[in-house]
Amino acid sequence: MEHVIRPVRAEEWFKVKELRLLALQDPVANIAFLETYADADARPDSFWQDRARGASHGGAARQFIAETPDGEWAGTVVVLVEPAGTESVFGDWVPISQGHLVAVFVRPEFRGTGLTEELFRTALEWAWSVQEPKLERVHLFVHEANGRAAAFYRKMGFVPTGDSVLAPGDKGERELEMAVDRPA
Repeated sequence: MEHVIRPVRAEEWFKVKELRLLALQDPVANIAFLETYADADARPDSFWQDRARGASHGGAARQFIAETPDGEWAGTVVVLVEPAGTESVFGDWVPISQGHLVAVFVRPEFRGTGLTEELFRTALEWAWSVQEPKLERVHLFVHEANGRAAAFYRKMGFVPTGDSVLAPGDKGERELEMAVDRPA
């Protein structure tokens, strides 16, 4: 594979913003992401600077990108660390220390090339390497109408947990939880 999979760097905040805005223009963005293009585009530069800084090092989050030889960012995935006993992004109580995969996106021209699999492998390797807290599982949420994404997650070893949360908006739709346990 020609791509380099690596964490973002704090000074790359503008590219973090650029890739996120591109992802939010994807045809399935309304069921794949929990924010809109307009909301993300309205955020100040300081938001993106903080986001890149927080995801570039430390143990709370890590954003990985796939970079082409000419420097183009082809895709991304973010791992959030959720220590046991803290509040999750959905406002519920985290029962065990876990990683939470979010913001999965690969540019359309790179889909089907194995790039998404490489991003996931890297994200999972990093999650299992976190020492404090030691993560017992990695989970994610997928919109009930996003069958393509759910099939990919199953291919990567994620299984439905049976838990779900209401999707944003007032339509009664659900985000289904899938997880993979720490390898033995």
